[in-house]
Amino acid sequence: MIQISSSKNPIIKEIKSLYRKKDRWNNKLYIIEGTKLINEAINYGIDIKYIIYTEKLLKTEEGLGFYNLLNKLRNLINIPESLFKEICDTENSQGVLAVVSFRINDTTELFSGREKFLLYLDGLQDPGNLGTIIRSADAFKADGILLSEGCVDPYNSKVVRATMGSIFRVPLYFIKDDYVFLNQLKEKNYRIYATSLEGSIPNYEITYKDNFIIVIGNESRGISDNIINLADRLIKIPMPGFAESLNAGVAASIILYEAMKQRGKKS
Repeated sequence: MIQISSSKNPIIKEIKSLYRKKDRWNNKLYIIEGTKLINEAINYGIDIKYIIYTEKLLKTEEGLGFYNLLNKLRNLINIPESLFKEICDTENSQGVLAVVSFRINDTTELFSGREKFLLYLDGLQDPGNLGTIIRSADAFKADGILLSEGCVDPYNSKVVRATMGSIFRVPLYFIKDDYVFLNQLKEKNYRIYATSLEGSIPNYEITYKDNFIIVIGNESRGISDNIINLADRLIKIPMPGFAESLNAGVAASIILYEAMKQRGKKS
């Protein structure tokens, strides 16, 4: 175990830098907080660079038990509570966080193999919505999420917390030229279903089979015109109540559930 007490320590500086997207991507590292997320990362075999804890972790029976697990791992670092507050993003922390690595998935994986059920997120901006969608994609067995260049960073700490560990299990693919890439997928027999308030087909009337992509748009402007033009169908969620629309996370979850139900996946 290592002990650090200075905010000038290179490891502390490195952790602080990971709250900036540029540094997260340059180093392919991000921060996770709390016993649940760290335990899931350990169980799922995620590469952990550092685990930082304070004496606060040892003040509960649960925390003490978790520390006994951590104590067997490499790169365990103890720091004072005052320093932990400088690197922690939550007000009521459990006194433990970790720095973990991520990798960039190869988009060529999507052009072969078994039938795939994908989402494409067109400029989604809200961290809570993205976290919800990743969690729902995990729950309803989607095969991956495609993110356009304009999307919020999935390794943003708010997104990571909202996924509740699902970020470790759902493959994420980062798309630069969305029109070209989606058109290439269409040529490989993917069908594209774009959500739209102007859509004429209820989501449950679509037959979700073979290779298909569900498109969810930006919270304010919706789906860009070039993607709308690529879509095989514009779909909507019927809403007999008085609400004009649903947020992107809720809408995506409803459609994901319908697709999962049709494909016969069991919880």
